[in-house]
Amino acid sequence: MPPLPMLYDGNRHLLTPYCILIIYTLRFLMNKNIMFALLLSATPLCAIAGNENSDEPNPYANLDYETEGYTFKAKPDTQSRMLQQMQPSIKFGGYIMGKYSICDRSGQSNNGGFDLRFIRLYADGHVYKDFYYKLQMEVNGAPGENKGPRVLDAFVEWQHFDFLRLKLGQFKRSFGFENPMSPLAIGMGSYSQATMKLASINDRNGEGAYNKSSGRDLGFQIQGDFIKGSDGHHWVHYQLGVFNGQGINHTDKDHHKDLIGGLWISPVKNLAIGGFGWNGKYTNELNTSQSVKRVRWGAGLKYESDWTVRGEYMSSVGGGVMSAAGIPDRSDAWYATVGVPIIKNLKVYGRYDCYRTDKHSWKSLCTNYGLSANYTLGKNLIFQLNYAFTDDRSARHAATPKDSHYNTFDVQVTARF
Repeated sequence: MPPLPMLYDGNRHLLTPYCILIIYTLRFLMNKNIMFALLLSATPLCAIAGNENSDEPNPYANLDYETEGYTFKAKPDTQSRMLQQMQPSIKFGGYIMGKYSICDRSGQSNNGGFDLRFIRLYADGHVYKDFYYKLQMEVNGAPGENKGPRVLDAFVEWQHFDFLRLKLGQFKRSFGFENPMSPLAIGMGSYSQATMKLASINDRNGEGAYNKSSGRDLGFQIQGDFIKGSDGHHWVHYQLGVFNGQGINHTDKDHHKDLIGGLWISPVKNLAIGGFGWNGKYTNELNTSQSVKRVRWGAGLKYESDWTVRGEYMSSVGGGVMSAAGIPDRSDAWYATVGVPIIKNLKVYGRYDCYRTDKHSWKSLCTNYGLSANYTLGKNLIFQLNYAFTDDRSARHAATPKDSHYNTFDVQVTARF
């Protein structure tokens, strides 16, 4: 048995015995060329696997890049003609995010507590050089329909041309700048209300009650970049996708397909200014006679570097499938986020975050004023302290008024590999 790769290099933490076993197994398979070829050739055929991580630079990886992972490749001097043609690679990675929160809002059944927010594992890589694949699983939570361990990402993408890339499978809906980003890259303790309610992480129309989609859906998307600058960045990006409209791991429930698109320009590196559109429909999983429109548009900008500046406005037409809830037909949301580097490995974020359940009524406005400090220890440990003050006018003006001013504190710790 060849020696095991280094388990600790000053930045990485010791692997669990399970990870060690996986690495030994894969190393063995890599030395058995045919077995490794069969393993990797089968990968893109399983659940149409794939997403945005790779051992090689990927122009879309920064949207959902979470860990460096551990990469295995076939030996370049292999005598296997199959491996020489495939040039296969496979990478494993994941992260665990724990959380403790406390809230002083009165009238709630509890004031917070400990929570295991995420346990995610992924495998991705390239086959035949131009085909990128990813499979990502979420493995925390009690098992059950639409909760607990489940597939998040499962797609394959043809990446031969910068200006035309084809993606098929299950992946993030391409609506908004923030939704495709990893939760590790947001900088705050959670996504904005715009992303949560109108980009379908916990959709206002009721989808989130039946399917924890995490902003994802099943579909097909074309995307690409044009006009490459001298510094390597592209000036124009476009994306256009067709989706079921029912969220992850669910088949279509009606005869309508969601159309989601986006177009943005990048006049300088790391800056994007653009807009998004969504023409869709959602059907109640438990009562297919209940359907609502999901017609939305958004515009915004993002600058992601040492400094972060990110802001978006989104508008929605379409109510909710739970008619008893009386959800208004039109809503909107907006946010502005700024991230400032303080010292090495420490970055502080502030966010102004608004959502109106009824676009025509300021009484429905819920505003969060957030502050977050992020400290990264090495490459694989992230400590985050978050605070938010909430001013919820909708609670104050409800038929049964609730506490509308409250504070929330939480601490999040993430370990990744």
